[in-house]
Amino acid sequence: MKHVLAISTLYPNPVNPRFGTFVARSLETLAKRGDWRVTVVSPIGLPPLALGRYRPLATLPEIAEEGGITIHRPRFTLIPRIGARRNAAAIARAVLPLVQRIHAAAPIDVLDAQFFFPDGPAAAAIARATGLPLSIKARGSDIAFWGEQDFAREQMLDAARAATGLLAVSRDLAGQMAAMGMDAGKITVHYTGLDRDRFRPFAHPQLRRQLSEELGFALPDKAPLLACVGALIERKGQDIAIAALKAVPEARLVLIGKGEDEARLRALAAREGMGERVFFAGSIDHDLMPLILSAADVMVLPTVSEGLANAWVEALACGTPVVTTDVGGARELISCDTAGRLVPRDPAAVAAAVNAILADPPPREAVAALTEHFSWEANAAQLAAHYERLSAA
Repeated sequence: MKHVLAISTLYPNPVNPRFGTFVARSLETLAKRGDWRVTVVSPIGLPPLALGRYRPLATLPEIAEEGGITIHRPRFTLIPRIGARRNAAAIARAVLPLVQRIHAAAPIDVLDAQFFFPDGPAAAAIARATGLPLSIKARGSDIAFWGEQDFAREQMLDAARAATGLLAVSRDLAGQMAAMGMDAGKITVHYTGLDRDRFRPFAHPQLRRQLSEELGFALPDKAPLLACVGALIERKGQDIAIAALKAVPEARLVLIGKGEDEARLRALAAREGMGERVFFAGSIDHDLMPLILSAADVMVLPTVSEGLANAWVEALACGTPVVTTDVGGARELISCDTAGRLVPRDPAAVAAAVNAILADPPPREAVAALTEHFSWEANAAQLAAHYERLSAA
């Protein structure tokens, strides 16, 4: 059995159980195949004084067994808001001795970074020190956001040169990486996976009533239901979805996610007179997500940037069309009216697209069929083949 060690700053833990679940599902499914042993190193950044939201993170065990994988959580010193320039170097210093110990006990065949920043530059420094083949995956904001920061762009390009192979979650993102100056010959497109047993259309006649009781939010039978899945941060565009609600008569909007923008969004909903029509669900149980998406008429995400959003795939798999922006790999999914609409980041455009879908909703089975090629098993098989090529290089 070959051995991959994956470095991921975004990975679920007992404090943030929904943090990077898509990374965990991919690596757990790979581990279940039996041909690759998977070890995860998920560095935990803590400021010199671990107060407030950092205090619970400081109590996490440094090693755990989760989902059939050994998870190591070494600490590195983080300077909130202003320390991004040095995070990759700090991670590399904290993680290198651990990687060397693991490699001595169970030789590593491939070193993997699950995000391009800061994971990629940190992993590149470790790869140089150990001589291990290196894979780095780009997911969207690591390229679209950090690629605009000169210091991060320089670090990412240096890491890309050191890498044996690169992954991108969409064809569009692969093009962005090449345009930045990365070697296109190193880049492989690696689409996200999907739990096909969980994310499928649920047509139970009492679904909305059950959800209304579960969420504590009124969902009238004939009122359109919109769902917006994503962290409550400005670039996701929940404020645009709230503003659009005024032009969608009687519609309710459920916001799924947590984030620093919540207070502003709540104030906006109240100011727009939409307070009773917008529900902040926070982080929800993963088993509840497909029920909400199946009950929704439209999933709305007026985002600034994405690679290929898991929320798009999961909504479509539940038979729910998507209204989103023409960013990242959106065109690779929203390629026809059955799948939804691509719109400008404008409340009027979002509302018009939602109303068009409500007036002529596509059959849920036809929407769900658009995701037939997505599964975590396919994702893991492609990942195993990618690692095999790198280990043989």
